[in-house]
Amino acid sequence: QVQLVESGGGLVQTGGSLRLSCATSRTIFSISAMGWYRQAPGEQRELVAQITSRDTTNYADSVKGRFTISRDNAKATVYLQMNSLKPEDTAVYYCNSATPWWDFWGQGTQVTVSS
Repeated sequence: QVQLVESGGGLVQTGGSLRLSCATSRTIFSISAMGWYRQAPGEQRELVAQITSRDTTNYADSVKGRFTISRDNAKATVYLQMNSLKPEDTAVYYCNSATPWWDFWGQGTQVTVSS
């Protein structure tokens, strides 16, 4: 059973910052594109940011310039630094590991931005 262990969610005021972390095994991490998705109540899950094993990044338009995704290969951990948070960023954030052979998800971590 592959585990993606997320941490770092919480409650923050508008304009604040949070950093999410997601750790997994090195074997999984080394060949995966790692991503963060989010799902707000009543909404579909959407891609927030993704980083490939070659460090190519992709962001949703709504978070460009505010969020930064990065990966630490030695720690097999992917991070999502979230700055200038807005109430519309409130959602459950899920870590994802994707390859042509699998698609694994973390359990989700709640991010709440108060106005």
